[in-house]
Order: sequence, then C-alpha cells, then structure tokens
Amino acid sequence: MPTPALDPRHVFDVKTLEMLVCPLTKTRLTLSADHGELISMAARLAFPIVKGVPLLSLDEARSVDPDELRLLARAEQPPHH
Repeated sequence: MPTPALDPRHVFDVKTLEMLVCPLTKTRLTLSADHGELISMAARLAFPIVKGVPLLSLDEARSVDPDELRLLARAEQPPHH
C-alpha cells in the first residue's frame, strides 16, 4: 500500500530554523535527522514538530540523554579534509 503524500502545510520549513531559538536558553536549535524534533544542545531538550509546527513549550519537550547529544553534535560537524 503506497504511503499517502504529506500535506505541504505539515512539513517543517528548514528556513524557519534560522529564526527559532530554545525558549529556555535562547540558543540555536538543531533539526533532528528525521525532521521530527528541534534539539536544544544547551538545554538538552528536544521539542517535537507536529504537522510542520514546532512546539517550543517546555511542557512538550523531552530530555535528551548525553549519548544522544554526542551523536547529534558529531553529525553537525563538517567533515575533516
């Protein structure tokens, strides 16, 4: 059975990421690999993205464990030449 096409209104626009900051630390956010969360490295929190809308409420956030943060930080590093 084919997967239904995503409604374009429900897809997070990555350009918006440049304007958003963590509500707790006011630091930049990182988009998760699956584009389902915005991660605050400084606060160690992940904020869900629901139908293209980031829920930047501390009540909606989940704690991110240190191992997951290390993986995310490594993924953000530019490759060394």
